[in-house]
Order: sequence, then structure tokens, then C-alpha cells
Amino acid sequence: MRILVLTQYFWPESFIINDIVRTLDEQGHEVIVATGKPNYPDGKVFDGYRAAGTQRERYLGRIEVLRVPLWPRGQGGAKNLILNYLSFVFSGLLCLPWMLRGREFDAILVFAPSPITQAIPAILLKWLKRAKLALWVQDLWPESLSATGFVRNSYLLRAVGWMVRGIYHQCDTLLVQSRAFVEPVAHYADRAKVQYYPNSMDISSSKAVVPVPSELLELLEKYFCVVFAGNLGTAQALETIVQAAVHLRDDPHIRLVLVGSGSRLSWLKAQQQVHGLDNLVLPGRFPMEAMPQIFERASALLVSLNNEPAFAQTIPSKIQAYLAAGRPILACMNGEGARVVCEARAGLASPAGQVLPLVANIRRLHALKDSERAVMGGSGRAYFDAHFEMTSQVRRLAELLNA
Repeated sequence: MRILVLTQYFWPESFIINDIVRTLDEQGHEVIVATGKPNYPDGKVFDGYRAAGTQRERYLGRIEVLRVPLWPRGQGGAKNLILNYLSFVFSGLLCLPWMLRGREFDAILVFAPSPITQAIPAILLKWLKRAKLALWVQDLWPESLSATGFVRNSYLLRAVGWMVRGIYHQCDTLLVQSRAFVEPVAHYADRAKVQYYPNSMDISSSKAVVPVPSELLELLEKYFCVVFAGNLGTAQALETIVQAAVHLRDDPHIRLVLVGSGSRLSWLKAQQQVHGLDNLVLPGRFPMEAMPQIFERASALLVSLNNEPAFAQTIPSKIQAYLAAGRPILACMNGEGARVVCEARAGLASPAGQVLPLVANIRRLHALKDSERAVMGGSGRAYFDAHFEMTSQVRRLAELLNA
């Protein structure tokens, strides 16, 4: 198949779409990627790129990548985020038809974490190229806007809902990363269009090994380390993790290690100082290729989300990564993510936003024998192989795009 992947986020940013594209290429499909300038999650355009102008390059030396200008998301704030979202839409509408002139496609796939607006240029390209359009929904709009507090005005949320309805109407297929997304998406679209297609994870051993600081590796091996990995933003219930660290600071054996960066990293550092939390470790962000080394040394892996209905319907991508790592999981969240962890018998779950149940689960996991934690990790890995292994999932994706 000839497939155009359109997404606001792509390599060198760390998203699963990178491995999806690589696997589609390895399975014999002709793939072109249309994207923006990399600036997630820190909000600054990566070295070697500039916000203005278009750019062409090759991913892995063989997959063509077209980049349109955008406004960097900055260090948070509604103004920069809105400009970031809108700039990709306008740049995509203006630049991509010209950059893709003379190219034909069988299908267009939009990888759509927030914002859903990134699908708008794909709608134009669908009609210009006479290709089928599939939207892979990663975040529920307008629900996630309300859940993060980004939009609270009921009239504006209703207007966003009408926009979402219009975008869904133009799509031939709507792929949803969680079974709990099916009904909310069907509220705005024809139910027959909606297909469950979960996130997957590449666990091939051929990836380059990236050095990890020796002091971090020593910390992971010396203490019972509960590792959180990923974006440190408004949705991740970081207040709950900080309060858990406060309750656990008198235990000399336990450390909470938050690997990543994001809009709330400065707040976390301030809380670390205010409460004197030597047990809260903030080593910064590392490339995706470095994470297996960190995961395999972690005593447990933590995933947390705020107590919001939209988040209860979401399965964060880090859950697949945690399952693949074969380590016990602590889920501090409601709904689908917690269900997967419990169904896989891969760890312990506690309600979103509740500090004491999380602390109790950390202590409970710490008290288990190594062999008992190993059983949890092995069960999680078996569940991953059965439900989220990338090679088989990408074959199914091609079938869905070709249907």
C-alpha cells in the first residue's frame, strides 16, 4: 500500500508512531510522513531544526519525511498551545498539497493525540488524492480539554464538539486506542466507522543502546525504586505522587524516580525543595532507546492520571511499555488502564488521585519477595505478547487501512 502518515508529532520526538512507520516500511508498504518541526515536550524546536520554513529529510535513511512550519508550544500557557495547534493546521493546508504534488496514496493515516485539529489538513489531502482517510484517536475531544482544565467554558466545549463531529464525518475509519473510547467517539460519528485498534510497542532488540548515567543506574540497583516515565504535565496527577513521597520519606529503602520532562517539571523541583524530599528523584528526560535499561532495573513502574472521566477511558501508551518490560506495575488511575493492569495480573491498582491507597500499594509491593514480583512482571509480559505486540498489530493496521 501507499500510505501517507500525517501527524503533528514524529521522530526525533518520542511517540509510538515512529515505530509504527518503521514497521509498515519493513512490511513492504510505501510510507511518507507529513509532520511539523519537533518541539515536544520541552516546547523548544530541537537542534538542527527551525520553526520557520518547510523541510524534507529521511527517517532511518529511507522513509521520506516532510515538515511544515509551526509555532513552538513553549513552556505552557494557553496562548502558545493554541498557536502551536493552529499553526500546524494552517501550515499543513498551505504547504502539504504543494509538497505532495504528483504523489498518490491508497490511504492516509492521522496519528491523533491532542490536538484533533491536526486531522484538518488530512481532510483536504483526502479529497485531493482520492484516498481513504483513517483517524487514530488517542485523546477524546472535547472531553480531554475539559479534563485538563484547558477549556472550561461550556459554550466553547460545545463548539469543539461540533468541530469534532465534522472531522469524524470526513473520515472513512475511526481507530480508537481503548475499548472505552468506542461509545464516546460514536456519539459524534457513525458507529460503523469505529474500530478498536490499541497502541502497540516495539520491543525488538536491534535498537541502539543509549548510555544512561551511572549514578542513576546505581540508584536503581541500590533502592526499591518506583519509576514513572513520560511527560510530566497537568494530566499525570503529579500532586498525588508528591504527597506519596511525603508519606514515604521516612522509609530509607524506597525512592520515587520520575524520568521525563514537561510543563510541571519546575513545579516538581520546587516541591522537592519545599518538602525536603530526598526520596523524590528527577533525573530528567532520556531517549526512548535508553528506557529499557531503566525499566529492567526498576523495582516497579508507576502510571498515574487525574480523576477525570476522560482519563478513565484512556490506556496510556506507557502501560504497553511497562507490560513489555516485564516489571510489576503500580496503576494510580481509574478505568481502562487500571483494568488492563489487573486483567494482566501485572501489578496493583489504586483509585486516581488517592494518596493513601497508592502509598499502601507501594509498601505492599515492597514487602513482596523478589520471586513474587517476578511473577507479576512475567504475567504482564505474556499479556503484552498476546495483545500489544507491534509486528502483528501493524499487520492488522494495514488490513484496516485496506478494508
